[in-house]
Amino acid sequence: MESKYLIRKKQYPRIWKSKSYHTDQNKIFTNNYRYFYQRYSYFSKFDQGILMDKEGWYSVTPEKIAIVTAERCRADVIIDAFCGCGGNSIQFAFTCERVIAIDLDPVKLHCARNNARIYGVEDRIEFIQGDFFKLAPTLQVTPPPPLFLADVVFLSPPWGGPDYIGASVFDLHTMIPGDGTNIFEVASRITPNIAYFLPRNTDPDQIGRLAGPGGTCEIEKTYLRGSLKALNVYYGELVNPYLLEEEQKQEI
Repeated sequence: MESKYLIRKKQYPRIWKSKSYHTDQNKIFTNNYRYFYQRYSYFSKFDQGILMDKEGWYSVTPEKIAIVTAERCRADVIIDAFCGCGGNSIQFAFTCERVIAIDLDPVKLHCARNNARIYGVEDRIEFIQGDFFKLAPTLQVTPPPPLFLADVVFLSPPWGGPDYIGASVFDLHTMIPGDGTNIFEVASRITPNIAYFLPRNTDPDQIGRLAGPGGTCEIEKTYLRGSLKALNVYYGELVNPYLLEEEQKQEI
């Protein structure tokens, strides 16, 4: 039996900001100016001391999208497996009791902790420096299921840089460092409730197959200022039950 995927479109509101210029723009490398001009869409409190490393400028989740994702992932404990500069972890801290934020890069963790402090949620986030693949076994609960250490795992692994958008189809196997399907498999040993943030051109058949035979996932197209930004893909109990009910009615 093939797995299924449901697709729906999510439009996020425009972000309007008065013009404001950084006093030290020369320190922002030239090829990142276009990201710098979108800084308030990444962090609305940017001027209060937000920190991002070079990769963070093109990989952080826009705040409006992170807010809605956090609402969908509302839970007691959530793991942000590749937290980067903390855009998603910060919003999870507003909707979840505890956030476990993991990243291999100490610079990114420093940025994430600083940014969480600015948003007043540092005390709700446990920052862990390490490799998710190596840490995952310590985040699993021994059988019998369905006991899980975390209720939800959020996956937003590196996409291999901004050049991904030039590909006609983004391949989960080959274009995500560490293999995007392998990352999902590791996360699924922690909990079946997974949210996967993926490029907008990701192969939907690959996404659907992650749900397993007879399984279902929900693909949410995220738009910002009228442009398709990325895909939020939900698995397990994160799938909208109304959509499942409607699909079942159509099959009858």
